[in-house]
Amino acid sequence: MIGAFKKTSLLVSATLILGISLPAFSQVFKFSGGPSGGTFQYYASAISTIAKDNKMRVLASSSGGAIENIRLIDADKASFAVTYSGHVWAARNGKLKNDDKKYGNVYAVAYLYGAPAQLVVKKDSGIESPADLAGKRVGVGNAGSGAAANAEIFFTQLGIWDKMSRENLGYRQAADAFKNGQLEAFWVFVGYPNASVIEAALQSDIRLLDTFAAGQNAGLFETYPYFSKVTIPADTYKGQSEPVNTFQDAALWVASGNVSEESVYQLLTAVYSEEGLKYMVEVHKSAKGMNLESGINGIVTPLHPGAEKFWREHGLIKD
Repeated sequence: MIGAFKKTSLLVSATLILGISLPAFSQVFKFSGGPSGGTFQYYASAISTIAKDNKMRVLASSSGGAIENIRLIDADKASFAVTYSGHVWAARNGKLKNDDKKYGNVYAVAYLYGAPAQLVVKKDSGIESPADLAGKRVGVGNAGSGAAANAEIFFTQLGIWDKMSRENLGYRQAADAFKNGQLEAFWVFVGYPNASVIEAALQSDIRLLDTFAAGQNAGLFETYPYFSKVTIPADTYKGQSEPVNTFQDAALWVASGNVSEESVYQLLTAVYSEEGLKYMVEVHKSAKGMNLESGINGIVTPLHPGAEKFWREHGLIKD
């Protein structure tokens, strides 16, 4: 599979160098992912690779994350992106923090994976619960990212957002700062296993904090009903011998309303082929939840017409 994708990439490059026209590659679609080292970026890169093998030109690009991606899609500065279901709902309804604009050009394409909160501390830190982070230095995600937005929602609900020393760092930078003792904790909001948490666990003995119990006690799930409970299995990370309860949002593939119905349908067909799904899991294990039965899980906003056509054909939308 990977060899086939590489051969296609070489063919495309050679064709462009020789000046031969390829009509199927005439339109370029930008797929906005997320910060370096984050799961969003893996998905954007994987889908762009599958697209090339199916004669579509999709270029993966990094971004600040979920909130920035919504704005890029709405402004047609990206054709496709990864973001969170809760943020799409908030954006379309004019409920983003400090932003009452309604982002009506953002349409859901497919469910990708559950994105759980993962709150990392050192095992010997004495930090036993999220409430213990008051007064501590915490990496909360890139400014403009879904991770940072969800961190603010969570810690505000707990009443400690303004009591922490917050650092807006991408996942990889946060893991480095954590390793060097510049942070007491860092937060990621992505599928597991996450590369930055893996790196932190290799450098230090870590503990994942239970965010579900803290959120439940603070009324988080009554206020934000799109969040749901999930358990990170034992041994997901080095030294994590027990399962950890947390909460998640659904990570979605979204598209601009100005991308054609046929383009979205064609790309969905490629990604949800047997070969496409196999490749997605090879790129990131969290994609094992992608299948033709789960395709619209967690979606509470309008589907792109191309996605509606695809999922209707596969029986997930009933007339």
